[in-house]
Amino acid sequence: MDDLTAVAAIDRLSFPTPARPGLFEHEVDGNNLAHYQVLCADDQVIGYAGYWLIGDEVHISTIAVHPEWRGQGLGELLLLNLLLLAYAHPANIVTLEVRHTNTGAQQLYRKYQFEVVGRRRRYYRDTGEDALIMTAPPLDARYYHYLEQQKELLWPRLSGED
Repeated sequence: MDDLTAVAAIDRLSFPTPARPGLFEHEVDGNNLAHYQVLCADDQVIGYAGYWLIGDEVHISTIAVHPEWRGQGLGELLLLNLLLLAYAHPANIVTLEVRHTNTGAQQLYRKYQFEVVGRRRRYYRDTGEDALIMTAPPLDARYYHYLEQQKELLWPRLSGED
């Protein structure tokens, strides 16, 4: 709850239409399906991500990094951590929607083996853009091993060793 002001500020900087007031408070305090994380540097929130656990499905609802911190692999870190957290639940599948024009995010999701499985026409009310529905491979031991490999590749980049 202490991070919600910073999360809302990042949200306003990251999306054409930011979340309505009170959404994140409800997600954290009143939605048992919602799971959120924040990413901090020097005691400052610089990113956040969230998902809903619905039955056996993890649905990634949001990932955002403060504009000043983008391009450093932090969005990937948030995604990777969400996927690893999915194993703590009795989940079998991970899905998300992404703007069809957001090729950068799509590239990241494809790196993590997400595939386009559908399209929601005019899903985003703010722009009328379509959303692509993307799904990760089944949450089995093989995919978990892949995620662990990606973690080993990401750490050197985040620490500046590569």
